[in-house]
Amino acid sequence: MSRRIQQRRSRIHGNGVFAAADIAAGTRLVEYKGLRRTHEDADALYGDSLDTGHTFLFTLNDDYLIDANVDGNVARWINHSCAPNCQAVLEEDPKGNPQRDRVFIESLRELKAGEELTYNYGIRLSVPHTAKLKKQWACRCGAPECTGTMLQPKG
Repeated sequence: MSRRIQQRRSRIHGNGVFAAADIAAGTRLVEYKGLRRTHEDADALYGDSLDTGHTFLFTLNDDYLIDANVDGNVARWINHSCAPNCQAVLEEDPKGNPQRDRVFIESLRELKAGEELTYNYGIRLSVPHTAKLKKQWACRCGAPECTGTMLQPKG
């Protein structure tokens, strides 16, 4: 793991990742790692994850996702925020192989040592956003502009 970041308990939710030193804006911090699976394989393995409100699955593209439950790294512990200080950046494989696409977490602004890293998970579901579903995908970021849910508006 990079000496710039460290995993520890989070006030947002369970585990989190924190800046171990001051970090400049635009810094590539960590790659989101795990086993590459097709969406169909993940659905068969995990079923309907809508009911859990918790996932280590990161969509890469129309064909593949990263399953950080298997061979995942510290990036899986970065929490969601409605006012994120980082962003997920997709890097497509230069040879066009969608299975080799990658995701990196980069700082959006300067981070101070001890600050928790967050990004907007961007969760979009095609089903109606019921009160029950919003509660299952509740956001605990505490930002003044918190929407109360990790689910993104349909649109």
